[in-house]
Amino acid sequence: MAAPLSSWPWASLGIYKYVLCGPLVAMAAREWRDGRAGGWWLHLLLLFVLRSLTYQLWYSFANMLFLTRTRRVIKDGVEFKQIDSEWDWDNFLILQALLGSVVLCRAPSFEDLPLLQLKGCVIALVLHVGVSEPLFYMAHRCFHRGYLFTHYHSIHHSSPVPQPITAGFGTLLENLVLSAAMAAPLLGPFATGHGSASLAYGYVLVFDFLRCMGYSNVEVLPSRLFEALPALRYLLYSPTYLSLHHKEKNCNFCLFMPLFDFLGKTANNKSWDLQKEISSGKKDRAPDFVFLAHVIDVFSSMHVPFVFRSLSSMPFINYIFLPVFWPIAFLFMLFQWAFSKTFLLSFYTLRGRLHQTWIVPRYGFQYFLPFAREGINDQIELAILRADKLGVKVLSLAALNKNESLNGGGTLFISKHPDLRVRVVHGNTLTAAIILNEIPMDVKEVFLTGATSKLGRAIALYLCRKNIRVLMLTLSTERFVKIQKEVPADYQHHLVQVTKYQAAQNCKTWIVGKWLLLREQRWAPPGTHFHQFVVPPVIGFRRDCTYGNLAAMRLPKDVQGLGSCEYTMERGIVHACHAGGIVHCLEGWTHHEVGAIDVDRIDVVWNAALKHGLQPV
Repeated sequence: MAAPLSSWPWASLGIYKYVLCGPLVAMAAREWRDGRAGGWWLHLLLLFVLRSLTYQLWYSFANMLFLTRTRRVIKDGVEFKQIDSEWDWDNFLILQALLGSVVLCRAPSFEDLPLLQLKGCVIALVLHVGVSEPLFYMAHRCFHRGYLFTHYHSIHHSSPVPQPITAGFGTLLENLVLSAAMAAPLLGPFATGHGSASLAYGYVLVFDFLRCMGYSNVEVLPSRLFEALPALRYLLYSPTYLSLHHKEKNCNFCLFMPLFDFLGKTANNKSWDLQKEISSGKKDRAPDFVFLAHVIDVFSSMHVPFVFRSLSSMPFINYIFLPVFWPIAFLFMLFQWAFSKTFLLSFYTLRGRLHQTWIVPRYGFQYFLPFAREGINDQIELAILRADKLGVKVLSLAALNKNESLNGGGTLFISKHPDLRVRVVHGNTLTAAIILNEIPMDVKEVFLTGATSKLGRAIALYLCRKNIRVLMLTLSTERFVKIQKEVPADYQHHLVQVTKYQAAQNCKTWIVGKWLLLREQRWAPPGTHFHQFVVPPVIGFRRDCTYGNLAAMRLPKDVQGLGSCEYTMERGIVHACHAGGIVHCLEGWTHHEVGAIDVDRIDVVWNAALKHGLQPV
């Protein structure tokens, strides 16, 4: 049986918990309709929105790794387990909105309050220092003992990496205590007739701001500030100070003021030395592997970890509310096009190696604009040179970054910079291996579209060597003959050129490298399976057929710090071009993998992937 007040009353409601705010919204709407700005309902609702926005903006900042990576206190990544456990982090906002609606209904009309009353602010400051800080400190120390820690506070400490939204993650009892500490500096001035509008908003938002700062896991305060004002160390904590509490659990219990830790002899002696070290931002580990990705479209740009964590931790879909944010995302796209360079998006570790995802700030449609290609190649080239300078071992190119018409599958950069130490990989060898290993052993004939592309060529050559008849859809006899000549004479008859989809009306295994419309899919017989290496994937029009996903692999179980999904992939699954670079890195291969696919290496790469724990989806 759960301990009293350890669970939330609305825990079983899921997303419907926000219905609890329905009366608040209804009363605020009524006030708005009646033109009454003096009631508290509208201001409570506005505070709820502003507080949520405060936590969201701090979360976004803290996870913009291209800005914060060198000043992160705990270097580990936030994993799916932590994200799931903190899913309902905003329960405390609902709780405090409900408590506030009960208490403030009897407060003076908001329009009767002065904008600012200094005496009320002084009273609030005195009550914060004299009541809120010691109350929280003593309660916090109690929550770290025996029964209280086991049944209440241990849940909060189950999050190994502090995040702004971790601040609100806890049990009902903890948040009731926090609400009491937060309420005292507000109730005092209003009870004595010295409340003001600025106090109502200011104290709550500053309180949230400081909590978010402490939990941000990014050292935002310069050490010079504490050196110039030594007394400030007793008055204001830092993200390093709070992160030490989360890591060691036996020190640094204060709310915002380390003074109470010094008085209670619970201050960690290394807090400020570590704060100075981290705030300098000098230590930054170079990655072993980089996956150089790009943005798909404006909607998918909102799927990145520093925008909505809940969305990025799940496979991407177009949620109904995303169009509301589309104009902001579109403006961000224009900004990136004009000013941005390749930046760090996310990271994880595997077998002690640091793997990072860098983003070329270009969107899918831009890769098909002739005037944009040179700029895109410049971005990719600069990223490769930067990786080479940092000592990165392998850099893998994502789908459009290795487009044949753009840079010859990466050959442009290798020929231009022959002395590169970083190995550039397009990952197509593993892509081909994944598709080929999906094909059942008893298949005798396949229909192949996109047959003369890099992947199509490799798949055709591999299959015909296995005595499988390949119907290669291409209008270019010259390209077909060129590929056919690469096969030993005894196997050449397995390659057959076809020029129309009708030729595949009796073939139930289609390998699709070119987008198919409904009229083209109609030629497939019932029961056909469509294997795909086309981007974006074809739409499954046929209910009597099955459609494969894009080539991908599941990461090994010992991956650490992974907390976001790669576009539409499930958790822990990455695209084949990403996985191909991982295999290259783990194997320590010293060759580049660019240009045409070496068919003889398809089985080698596949076996290496399995050896290192990557699994087919």
